[in-house]
Amino acid sequence: MIYWAPLLHFYQPPTQVHWVLRKVCIESYRPLVELFTDLPYAKVTININAVLTEMLCDHGFEDVVKGLQELARRGQVEFTGSGKYHPILPLIPLPEMERQISQNHKTNKNLIGKYYNPKGFFPPEMCYSKEILKPIAESGHRWIIISGIACPVTWPTNIIHQVNVNGSKVAVFFRDNILSNKISFHNIDAAGFIEHLKQAQKSHKSKGNSYVITAMDAETFGHHIQDCEKIFLAKVYESIEMDTIESVKPGSEPPPVAPVESQHDGLLASREVAEGKQIKAVTISDMLDVFPRGETIEPKASSWSTDAPDLDAGNPYPLWNSQKNAIHQYLWEHMDIAIALVNKAVAVAKDKNAKQYADNSRALLDAALHSDQFWWASRRPWWDPNLIYRGLIKQHEVILNAYKAIILSTCSSRVKKDYYYRVAAARDISNKIIDEIFMTP
Repeated sequence: MIYWAPLLHFYQPPTQVHWVLRKVCIESYRPLVELFTDLPYAKVTININAVLTEMLCDHGFEDVVKGLQELARRGQVEFTGSGKYHPILPLIPLPEMERQISQNHKTNKNLIGKYYNPKGFFPPEMCYSKEILKPIAESGHRWIIISGIACPVTWPTNIIHQVNVNGSKVAVFFRDNILSNKISFHNIDAAGFIEHLKQAQKSHKSKGNSYVITAMDAETFGHHIQDCEKIFLAKVYESIEMDTIESVKPGSEPPPVAPVESQHDGLLASREVAEGKQIKAVTISDMLDVFPRGETIEPKASSWSTDAPDLDAGNPYPLWNSQKNAIHQYLWEHMDIAIALVNKAVAVAKDKNAKQYADNSRALLDAALHSDQFWWASRRPWWDPNLIYRGLIKQHEVILNAYKAIILSTCSSRVKKDYYYRVAAARDISNKIIDEIFMTP
């Protein structure tokens, strides 16, 4: 049997406008919730960054959050951990990683409720480096999913490799990049996907069970590709379910099926597989109980948008921190100054007035770390001057509030002057970013 574990990634940036969020909800999020509600046998792993959970509730789309909560209660959905504002974790300091992971859990737990209990972790954009493992493991996650290109050994199909984190082990799953991208770019239909899984299982039949993981943006279904949740996702789940029925030949006794487990009010939580079934849709955590552990490995630093030439060039995060991209480099220089100012502001702000600005800067920095400003500057092929500038404005707000806290604090005039020079440097970098935007066609 082949186990298929699909993952859907729900995310919108903190700079998103209401009408776009509404459009995505109507075209993608609500239809996806409806699809899984109508197909009680369909299971999926979902990452929803807490910035989006919060935005959905703030903008009047609580029904999406409640729908996902209900699907989790029914046992169809498992959630993952992540960073709240979708930062590129390998590119930010460790304290910021820890804060983003903690805030993501706290916000989602508050808004989704007791059914938000992530066992696994989805690093934003699947950007991986070994430095991100410590906060992931320490926050209680048992597994991480990363890009297939990060795999340093023979492709695992029937074992689950592990990574070492200070003497403990975290399971590591790899996204099937080729298959996932075929779905994302509408290069495979439901029948072709099912046939691909069956052929994959045939090639591994002598080794017993195998698995495959696909992962893509939830917005693929309905927003990026109209009606994709119906013409692809629903048909795949329905075909897998029919496989159970068709495996029983007319006139024969049905194969033995283990008792159905239920939870809470008796709604279906899991379906044991009938003998003869070729494919089973599962959550990623389900596979921890099926497949043995493999070796301890060290994955390659990469993202789900990294290709082999990028790795050869030492460019693991090409859409967010390319050495050849001037705007990327300036944005990170600007961000480094913003982080330094916030850290100083929090340290020196003691009286009420200064502390208010410091608290503002601290909260604004969380949102300013979002990945989109870098992604839209990548020109691979995405480019949007307005969205780059919108991210830069977020950083400006951080610096404004942080320096106000410093100047209102009781720290020495020498410290205030030193940090004013940093503000001036940030202003110069900001102007260079704007000049680059002007000059880039």
